Amino acid sequence: MKLAVVGGGSTYTPELIDGIARLREELPVSEIALIDPDAKRLELVAGISRRMLAHAGHPARVLATSSVAEGAEGARAVLFQLRVGGQAAREVDETLPLRCGCVGQETTGAGGLAKALRTVPVVLEIASAVRSVAPHAWIVDFTNPVGIVTRALLDAGHRAIGLCNVAIGFQRRFAAWLDVDPGRVALGHVGLNHLTWERSVCLDGEDVLPALLAAHGQEIADSLGLRPGLLRRLGAVPSYYLRYFYAHDAVVREQRSQPSRAAQVAAMEARLLELYADPAVVTKPELLSRRGGAFYSEAAVALVASLLGDRGDAQIVNVRNAGTLPFLPDEAVIEVPAAVGAGGAVPLPVPTVEPLFAGLIAHVSAYESLALEAALHGGADRVRDALLAHPLIGQDETAQELAELLLRANHAHLPWAVGR
Repeated sequence: MKLAVVGGGSTYTPELIDGIARLREELPVSEIALIDPDAKRLELVAGISRRMLAHAGHPARVLATSSVAEGAEGARAVLFQLRVGGQAAREVDETLPLRCGCVGQETTGAGGLAKALRTVPVVLEIASAVRSVAPHAWIVDFTNPVGIVTRALLDAGHRAIGLCNVAIGFQRRFAAWLDVDPGRVALGHVGLNHLTWERSVCLDGEDVLPALLAAHGQEIADSLGLRPGLLRRLGAVPSYYLRYFYAHDAVVREQRSQPSRAAQVAAMEARLLELYADPAVVTKPELLSRRGGAFYSEAAVALVASLLGDRGDAQIVNVRNAGTLPFLPDEAVIEVPAAVGAGGAVPLPVPTVEPLFAGLIAHVSAYESLALEAALHGGADRVRDALLAHPLIGQDETAQELAELLLRANHAHLPWAVGR
């Protein structure tokens, strides 16, 4: 079985390779095609990928190529993990909004919109190239902003499912506290990508979330940068991305006083690439755990295995709403548990969502629709509309200023922005 990875030159890739090597019985891969336009990075990442597989005794062949057609041909699944503009663009996404008093984050708020504008056209072009050589392949999108990118792929008729590592991270943490196998833990996960809550944690069908909050509430709150009292009032565990909403002003103050996450990651990437170049390095470097994306490989392997093996098990993915959340349009993309099989992912029933959560979900979903329109069709007015609709922005003068700044900063990636 051939698996292709678009953005295969990412420093993330050895995390994926490690999972493929460890979980070979679950997903028997015979060839891994790493696709990336950056020849130097691709060579380094392909080199350590080959050494890792050989060290683990895994027989898969690694193909390194800049050609989407060559890499995707014959693949049964294609993972998208690309970053248009690299860490330099991310640095702008995370710092420019601060000038207007808004959170600077690469997937949330104005930075997330800038990333969507750059990313959606590129992803759709690559997906079309994939379809021309592998029309039946599944596209698994790990490219942020996952919800918007997945919606773009689905609207264009591609066989696509979005994937994020937030849910599996919570599942593994809760399972460790409960001292049980993660497979026994099911999450009541609901929302949009990077805007989710765990409303239940079921161990063998019994909800143990109240007990977890009682025993570990302070630890959970500290890891999220939120007050334990908020978690008790919510009766749920929010994604750490909810801190940008629940503690917006505090986050802005913090971000203005310290280096951006992009700067930190860029430094890590430089060191990781040095390690990848060392022929003595044959396992995933420990530093990679600080890069982010924990358990990404396990989530990706499980999803691909279920799609290709028609397992019908429940996994948390990004899929069409299709009536699951009645307060959203059917065509919206949501992040919920779904039954995954050869025909794709079908959302499982979700208990009624409380207004405290539903209001924010609906608000951000409306923004995502406008953001997609701006990414597909361009236009400064569409960009301003999306910013105005976002709950973290929502003011006319702020939206106007941010639109000008974002378009100016991203003009190299947005031909339509020139002379706007």
